Amino acid sequence: MASATSSPTAQRHVGFSHRTQAPFQLDDSSSQLHDELHDDSPPVRKYRLMSDIMARAQYAVVERETYSDLLCEQCGSGEVSEELLLCDKCDKGFHMKCVRPIVVRIPIGSWLCPKCQGGKRVRTFSQKRIIDFFGIGRSYFYADDKCSSQEAKKRRKRSRPLVLHKKKRRLLPFVPTKDPVQRLKQMGSLASALTASNIEFCDHLTYSPGMAPRSANRSAFENGDMQILCKEDLETVEHCIAMSKRGEFPPFMVVYDLCQGYTVEADDLIKDMTVVAEYTGDVDYLHNRERDDCDSMMTLLLGRESSQSLVICADKRGNVARFISGINNHTQEGRKKQNCKCVRYNVGGECRVFLVATRDIFKGERLYYDYNGYEYHYPTHNFV
Repeated sequence: MASATSSPTAQRHVGFSHRTQAPFQLDDSSSQLHDELHDDSPPVRKYRLMSDIMARAQYAVVERETYSDLLCEQCGSGEVSEELLLCDKCDKGFHMKCVRPIVVRIPIGSWLCPKCQGGKRVRTFSQKRIIDFFGIGRSYFYADDKCSSQEAKKRRKRSRPLVLHKKKRRLLPFVPTKDPVQRLKQMGSLASALTASNIEFCDHLTYSPGMAPRSANRSAFENGDMQILCKEDLETVEHCIAMSKRGEFPPFMVVYDLCQGYTVEADDLIKDMTVVAEYTGDVDYLHNRERDDCDSMMTLLLGRESSQSLVICADKRGNVARFISGINNHTQEGRKKQNCKCVRYNVGGECRVFLVATRDIFKGERLYYDYNGYEYHYPTHNFV
């Protein structure tokens, strides 16, 4: 989908509804012959309502002769025409900052306004479906917490000396909600958001055919600044991964905001330096995604050569990190909201990206981080 400044002759996707075929009708002679052959009256044929047919029918858009008078349906202004989007169904205009949720980048391909998309259907999941959705063993989820408590004691013993060295700030593992019922609610909110966004749950980096292979993800190719996990922090990360496999996720609720779309709220206290989540998705070369309108790409590797640079794309696969909001780093108020940071680590010679809390995050507070932590290419001026 191009902006409204493109020429009317530009290629558009299919537009207004195709005319449905009229029901076949018999003429008078045929009707008389029909009555002679069939004494009893035929059953009444039922037809669908026209509103149902129109809702399911394909649509086609007829180009206007000019778009110079195009106005935004929300604010009524035609200013900043380069940010006006045209709906491929109703052919009406909307500013990227006026539409809800806000559109950050000009979409590639077809785009429908919220009214033509229809309301988002919130899908609820049963307890069994939640466990199956995340691929968690029932024995793990309902197991006694003795194993977890023993691991916690071991970790406390190992971490006690580190408390004395305040200069050496170490990563902390997240603390999952103890109540299994509340934990299921948290997981259900994430499952609903992923399903509504047509995203498959994946808690690790994936290497799909046609994209970058795993051999391309080498920290030795890095040309920028990448941190190396020390032994204690590596143990923390491994502990977090083990908890996630058991269905013990960070205490988050994924909620839908009319302005921001899906976003993440803390459902319990999250302490400073806590590992919030690993950013996961498909790994691809940056040059393959230069014209991609995906709003969830994350820098994974800044190569010495541009052909080596990698990004994580969470448009097909991902986890809760995909829904954490970005700040408007053009305003002081936007920067004040930041409570997480994005950190790239060298883990066993591979590049990994983690979100880490930069201060204590309290229950009910939304999570924010700077989308432009490494490169200032992402447009955040329309962010709330």
